[in-house]
Amino acid sequence: MTAVHGHGGVSNSQNFLTALVFGFLMVMVSALPVNASPDQWKRAGFTTDFSKHTIALSEILSGGPPKDGIPSIDTPDFQKAEDIDWLEDAEPVILLELDGITRAYPLQILIWHEIVNDVIGTRPVSVTYCPLCNSSIVFDRRHDGAVLDFGTTGLLRNSDLVMYDRQSETWWQQFTGEGIVGAHAGKSLKMLPSRVVPYADFKKRHPDADVLARPDPAIRPYGRNPYEGYDSRSAPYPLFQGELPEHINPMERVVVINGPDGRYAATLSHIREVGSLKLSETALIRWSGEQASILDARSTKDGRRIGAVEAVTLSDGTEQPLVHDVTFAFVVHAFYPDLPILGVNQP
Repeated sequence: MTAVHGHGGVSNSQNFLTALVFGFLMVMVSALPVNASPDQWKRAGFTTDFSKHTIALSEILSGGPPKDGIPSIDTPDFQKAEDIDWLEDAEPVILLELDGITRAYPLQILIWHEIVNDVIGTRPVSVTYCPLCNSSIVFDRRHDGAVLDFGTTGLLRNSDLVMYDRQSETWWQQFTGEGIVGAHAGKSLKMLPSRVVPYADFKKRHPDADVLARPDPAIRPYGRNPYEGYDSRSAPYPLFQGELPEHINPMERVVVINGPDGRYAATLSHIREVGSLKLSETALIRWSGEQASILDARSTKDGRRIGAVEAVTLSDGTEQPLVHDVTFAFVVHAFYPDLPILGVNQP
């Protein structure tokens, strides 16, 4: 969420831009997070109703950029999978299948924009990615009879992206889809099933499908990771001020599954080990192969292999995709502190 600047145009020097980006990031992650207040947020351009909130406003911290400083993609362009030459096979993409339409959204783009407002068929959706939580979540943009467009606030809670909608300026927690400040505080957005897969798998199965294209002209150094080495740390950046979990590396990847009969969690390593895991009579998660970490190497194509999963619900002998997310253990502990994580050996 600390990744940079405003909408801007193309830099005269891509190398200069890249150096500026990485220099900015290093300054941000070495500084302590900053609390703000409604008066400051109003001066920053928010018209949010700050009298309505479901959390303590002191939990919200500045991530560095201003409102919309990390620009959402609001008019996405697409290329056919078979025509793309700038994605390596192992690079992760968000796979979304909806109303008979299949699309992919590369994380090497979303790591710089965090939100894509799109329409699939007649369904308005927002495809979101929070790098600091490694959370990839898709929302239906229809809410209370209106179609919402989402942008970035530049703010964080539990190190997670705080989004806002441009219609009511309600603030929404990306990881949970809950309205936390403003007119829709206490309400929830509908999450849609999606999953992160290696690009090679997507291209093999859907060569004619659309893939989100890099914005042209390029306003970010796509293919570069501004969070180099983040998921190899022993703890998140100081932007997270909460309690870290015990008995598990805070940066271990954990799969959170929203099943029809409850919420479940399991470490990615445990799913790798067992192959498949039946969570209930109706919920199943299984290992689906290897993919690269987007948060590891400086170049997104060089990330170490971390693996991928798929979650399904079983009904009348058929499988349907389940809403799930692959995040970090510290995130699960922050938002769902009482949720057991399968694969953790506690004393």
